[in-house]
Amino acid sequence: MKQLVKYLSAFFLAVTLVSFMGCASTSKQEGTGEYVDDSVITSKVKAAIFNEPNLKSAEINVETFKGVVQLSGFVISQAAANKAVEVARSVSGVKSVKNDMRIK
Repeated sequence: MKQLVKYLSAFFLAVTLVSFMGCASTSKQEGTGEYVDDSVITSKVKAAIFNEPNLKSAEINVETFKGVVQLSGFVISQAAANKAVEVARSVSGVKSVKNDMRIK
């Protein structure tokens, strides 16, 4: 009976450790906490761009990975692209901004 308890304890410990390892991040994959943080940053950047009257927020896509925001889509001028980058940089939690927007 004691041996069965030892085996079950070891099994549950192993399952617990494996489940925690599944939540860890790698260089190409976010951990659970990082994913939530990036979702919040993306939402904040989208809201900030939406609140900027000179930008058409429907044509600007926002993605975030480990605090790095990528802006893509179309804008009407280089000034609008620069403004979108400036707005994104002003959001708390943003580490850097990649500008992949195109001028139409």
